Amino acid sequence: MATLKQDTANTSRGSRLPEHGPIAENGREILLSLKDVDITFGKGEDAVRAVQHASFDIYKGETFSLVGESGSGKTTVGRAVIRVNPLANGEIQYKGVRISGKIPHALDREVIRNIQMVFQDPAASLNERATVDYIISEGLYNFHLFSNEADRVRKVEEMVAEVGLLPEHLTRYPHEFSGGQRQRIGIARAMVMEPELVVADEPISALDVSIRAQVLNLMKKFQEEKDLTYLFIAHDLSVVRFISDRIGVIYKGRIVEIAEAEELFNFPLHPYTHSLISAIPIPAPRLEKNKVLYTYDPSIHDYSTDQPELVCIGHDHFVYGNKAEIEKYQAIRDAGVPVKPITIRDPNAPEELHTQEAEADEAAEKEFLVHPTHDTGSIWYMIISFLLPILGLIAAFLFKKFHHTRNYKQCRKGAVAGFVLIGIVLAVFLLLLWRVVA
Repeated sequence: MATLKQDTANTSRGSRLPEHGPIAENGREILLSLKDVDITFGKGEDAVRAVQHASFDIYKGETFSLVGESGSGKTTVGRAVIRVNPLANGEIQYKGVRISGKIPHALDREVIRNIQMVFQDPAASLNERATVDYIISEGLYNFHLFSNEADRVRKVEEMVAEVGLLPEHLTRYPHEFSGGQRQRIGIARAMVMEPELVVADEPISALDVSIRAQVLNLMKKFQEEKDLTYLFIAHDLSVVRFISDRIGVIYKGRIVEIAEAEELFNFPLHPYTHSLISAIPIPAPRLEKNKVLYTYDPSIHDYSTDQPELVCIGHDHFVYGNKAEIEKYQAIRDAGVPVKPITIRDPNAPEELHTQEAEADEAAEKEFLVHPTHDTGSIWYMIISFLLPILGLIAAFLFKKFHHTRNYKQCRKGAVAGFVLIGIVLAVFLLLLWRVVA
């Protein structure tokens, strides 16, 4: 995305990490860069493209947040950065060096040391059979980051104190702690490695509201003291606004908008970003009651002839759209008038207006119920279709008509297997009958 002032062609295939990353056109150092990344799970008809053509840069010392609804691909991107999810296409660079795919063992260890992750579930991400002392020390042991036992103990105790825990907690096990304390242990485990980049995968979503603020303040404190860079993954835009320097919005695996935090909230140009901001709760019951939610409908886009792409419209603001949409977004941004994503319904409006809105909501609900969402792809559909292939074909036809793709595939597989078995049995029967007659 960003234009580089130095050529990284040689370093992108290096076996060691340089001291500094490439410098972007704006003069900032690029620490992490995703270039046209595709991530696919499964093969053939069952393949799912979880991430498509994702491209963005993260500058050193900033907090870059990746936001979107559940299933949009946020965590998939984060796990790809720490080399857990392989890429189907594209590459990920750290300080200008490619770290995706097969890399030398020495480079792999450097990446593990420099990029740490704080997980969403503080209970599932900690070894229940290990003490807090061992959990935090595990990275130190694996990378020999201490000179002697006294040095290891000192580092662990200092880190425990920094995250707000006590030395006596080191001998306890994760199940003896609250959710907020477990997350502090997870943060300590990551920070004791002295990383440069931390991937924080919804680190506060499982915590109480009061504890969330404490964990966010703790992460901000570490960033200021240790010059950390964060890839912060979240779905709560109100939290993201507080902690982020820049925000990337992802929808069904595609990056649809990237901008600085205040720029994005003042000018949410893509309709999906608009819908996310409109869903932020207003801390005033009367206003929240009369708020009009904006629902994103992807069918408003016509990409049949003019293919969309992620384009910078100025102000370091990137938006995904085709040529006509980009021109519209550009005109809105050039006008300089902040977009109003939240609309409050006038409680004193005529009763007829409220009636019309209620009827529209009821019609939308009926339309939704016409197409049930129980597309589970249960294996029982395949078993029943195998035993009763004709019934399976009928069910497959109905499921396909109502866009139940998973159920349709299971019925089709079972019915085809059933007919194959019937064909084999029939062929064997005819062969035996022929031999008896002959």
